[in-house]
Amino acid sequence: MSDTIVSLKNVTIYQSNRVVLSQINLDVKKGEFLYIIGKTGTGKSSLMKIIYADLPLTEGEGQTAGYDLHNLKEDDIPFLRRKLGIVFQDFQLLPDRTVHDNLEFVLKATGWKDKAEMDNKIDAVLSSVNMSNFANKMPHQLSGGEQQRVAIARALLNDPEIILADEPTGNLDPQTSAEVMGVLRKINEQGRTIIMATHDYALLMKFPSKTLKCEDNTIFEVVQRTV
Repeated sequence: MSDTIVSLKNVTIYQSNRVVLSQINLDVKKGEFLYIIGKTGTGKSSLMKIIYADLPLTEGEGQTAGYDLHNLKEDDIPFLRRKLGIVFQDFQLLPDRTVHDNLEFVLKATGWKDKAEMDNKIDAVLSSVNMSNFANKMPHQLSGGEQQRVAIARALLNDPEIILADEPTGNLDPQTSAEVMGVLRKINEQGRTIIMATHDYALLMKFPSKTLKCEDNTIFEVVQRTV
């Protein structure tokens, strides 16, 4: 059985009929921590969107967590997404619900029904990001770093095979960014694959890992000291 969990072959990505990335080849192994870097507008987010089927794969071949992206049916997208945990820059917490209820909302939306099982799962993911004492807080009562920890906990609810983090520290100060990165690296050390788009090169130096750069409509691997 292959240990490749994301694979793109000769993929060209379009946004509004404009080529964003051309002839991309990418293999991500299970358990890998991969950075995707590059200036704004070079295709980092578009590449992520291809991986989680927010953009259609119209040219080339690809698979994510066993799903064929080129021939993916609309009805299969929710099932693919359950194998993924997605973390965004702007947290996207529901402002009118507590932390607990934000997480419960996701569980109910993905088919969970037993209240005790949901509560146990929520307790477990909050504990994993050191947010156990914040379950009854409203999002506006949390700092940016605390909100992002909740967003990471939310991404873990359905035991995803891959965490996709799109600029997860983009709205955070350097110290808080490092704390959030520590959480992500801990999750990775437990065996989960993480793909993180970022423009924060200071984090790459502090938490080095395999790095791909988007530039001139393509991607290429860079050695850490040259990013």
